Amino acid sequence: MIGNLDNLLNFTNDLFQRKELKPVLAQVAGVAQYLWDRGWAERNAGNFSINVTGFFQEKDFGHFASFPFFPLSKEYPGLVRTIFLVSGTGTRMRDMAHRPAENLCFVYISDSGSAFHILGDHREGDCVKPTSELVTHLAIQQQLLQKKSPEKVVLHAHVTELIALTQLAQFKSEEAVNSLLWSMHPETMLFLPDGVGFVPYTLARTEHIAASTLGKLKNHKAVLWEKHGCLAVGITLPDAFDTIDILAKSAKIYLLGKATGMEPEGLTPEQLKEIRESLSG
Repeated sequence: MIGNLDNLLNFTNDLFQRKELKPVLAQVAGVAQYLWDRGWAERNAGNFSINVTGFFQEKDFGHFASFPFFPLSKEYPGLVRTIFLVSGTGTRMRDMAHRPAENLCFVYISDSGSAFHILGDHREGDCVKPTSELVTHLAIQQQLLQKKSPEKVVLHAHVTELIALTQLAQFKSEEAVNSLLWSMHPETMLFLPDGVGFVPYTLARTEHIAASTLGKLKNHKAVLWEKHGCLAVGITLPDAFDTIDILAKSAKIYLLGKATGMEPEGLTPEQLKEIRESLSG
């Protein structure tokens, strides 16, 4: 344990200066800018979590319990003593792009898995708090660890093209939306042969949407939340962004085609089969 407040604050300041984390912060800034430029993060929309436990040594962990803790609504035994870099609640991606350290927080899951510590400056009581979607992020991160998946990132964005697509009655099912997205652009089948999961409209920031999303992520790298946006997992933040970007491109192609007053032709079943078969060749 660190013995006094000054030492705690020095430790906090050092976190964002660690050379090992510099590439991660650079990725955060880059992706935040992409999200803002594409209009997928209006106001304080969009959030992410990155498992950064591997960037810390065992000697660091004794420091973390000294920081104020916050109870969780449920226990996460699979996340005990893990550390996440999380977007701050109320923060804006346009600000994150230029000042990531001021809009992020480090979250350490307690030894019981029933609370988290924010590794931040609490002198004024106004340290950056984690995203309001934290429950969903922790549930997904725990599942990734339990599956020993290589993915360490969860990214959620309000993707305009995908939200528009889920406003159309004919695409309110997983089968229908995947059939469309695959047919609009070969890259969708190439990079997402398992398609995207689909969660009917559910109130965000709840255990319900977290549980629904978990189920879909067992077989998919990305999930559409009806009338809300898209969530993806990835090995890195740019990797998760790329998955969402591919889906958005397919949706945009369809919507642009429809805007001409005609029905987009799409790839034929035979063409899609050819692409799928090329993946196993």
